[in-house]
Amino acid sequence: MLFNSFEYLLFLPIVFIIYWFFVNKNLKVQNFTLLLASYIFYGWWDWRFLSLIIFSSFVDYFCGLALEKATKRKRKRLWLTTSMLVNLGFLGIFKYFNFFSQSLAEAFAKVGYTMDALTLDIILPVGISFYTFQTMSYTIDIYREKLKPTRNIIAFFAFVSFFPQLVAGPIERATNLLPQFYKKRKFNYENATDGLRQILWGLFKKIVVADNCAIIVNEVFANQSEYNSSSLVIAAVFFAFQIYGDFSGYSDIAIGTARLFGFNLMQNFAFPYFSRDIAEFWRRWHISLSTWFRDYVYIPLGGSRGGNAMKIRNTFIIFVVSGFWHGANWTFIIWGFLNALYFLPLLLLKRNRINTNMVAEGNFFIGVREIIQVGTTFLLTILAWIFFRADSLTSALMYIKSIFSKTLLSFPTVDLKPFLFITVLIFVEWLQRDKKHGLQMNNLKLTPIRWSIYVFVFCLILFFGAQSQSFIYFQF
Repeated sequence: MLFNSFEYLLFLPIVFIIYWFFVNKNLKVQNFTLLLASYIFYGWWDWRFLSLIIFSSFVDYFCGLALEKATKRKRKRLWLTTSMLVNLGFLGIFKYFNFFSQSLAEAFAKVGYTMDALTLDIILPVGISFYTFQTMSYTIDIYREKLKPTRNIIAFFAFVSFFPQLVAGPIERATNLLPQFYKKRKFNYENATDGLRQILWGLFKKIVVADNCAIIVNEVFANQSEYNSSSLVIAAVFFAFQIYGDFSGYSDIAIGTARLFGFNLMQNFAFPYFSRDIAEFWRRWHISLSTWFRDYVYIPLGGSRGGNAMKIRNTFIIFVVSGFWHGANWTFIIWGFLNALYFLPLLLLKRNRINTNMVAEGNFFIGVREIIQVGTTFLLTILAWIFFRADSLTSALMYIKSIFSKTLLSFPTVDLKPFLFITVLIFVEWLQRDKKHGLQMNNLKLTPIRWSIYVFVFCLILFFGAQSQSFIYFQF
């Protein structure tokens, strides 16, 4: 079920009414209602996907209990390994089996041996990378004794499958989200109305910005040889805003929806295109995944505590694994590798945490130095995004090569209308860059102005929303 679909437009208010008006006096029934709603939401794509998430939930629930009962370290490791093997095994089979099989066949072909690649004709379950990482954090934190396992099976299953963030995050930690299922929830008008504002802003970013950009991006990347260099540049810029509007829009809708039901999810995007270096960008982009890899991969490997060799090794591991998490394609690995190259000088020179505040903090206007920093970071990000978007390494390299031709200064032959929507996006988010989302206006007391802004955004969605496009991160 898509957030921007007619089905969801009916689904959300029905669940909301049942949740707050019919089962609001019984916490267990509330949690069961959310669990049932989440399974309906997820099974709407394909009911067969439910078997995976239910099985994964059972495994991690019982592994969590077994971890607590185990007294010996060896036994604890056995139960943690069981959880990891089941979760990563699902990922390996559904997401990466064909990639490794084909890569192996290609490697043998290069040394003169011919072999047929064994491939599986299976559908990638929607959101498997997200809920797999969410459940793994549960058992890992129990193993580390940072969390006590739950015996409330309904609360745990609802935590794993919580529909607002099930398919594309944020990837929640059990330490944050699971305890919220234990506490009685009361309807909070201010949280709910701000949640609706965040949903509205997320829909604008998705339907108006991302989907309009997608039309040009899909056409140009599919037929890049037919477009001049300036059009290729425009399409690359549009993809940067497409993926931002698409993914951060989903996160806004997810976080806003969760607030309607009395839950607080972590912020997943913090205006990343205002970053002054790549380190700051990664503290602001897909925060739930970045911090997951930091806490469960980077730090256990030694982080940045060792010498330069260890720092370099760990940096490349974390970014390449992050790229591979996004998809079974060498383009994602190169995307991660490029970001590691961008990040490494900052880490080695100990300048990776010099920009921890918001750009031009307390001021409307930005300084020349910061303009250069933000612009340079954005250009480097766009270059990496080309690999992320391209179907193959060959296509990505040809795309970049074609940019640097004599037609670079010629007028683009693509529709430039999305720039109007991007301008609105940048202007609003620049004004609101110290807030959690673009329409957070708790301090704006003038009601007519607030409602004028809401109506304006709604009209943009109504009149300029492009043909519905699937969320990009559903494929991951």
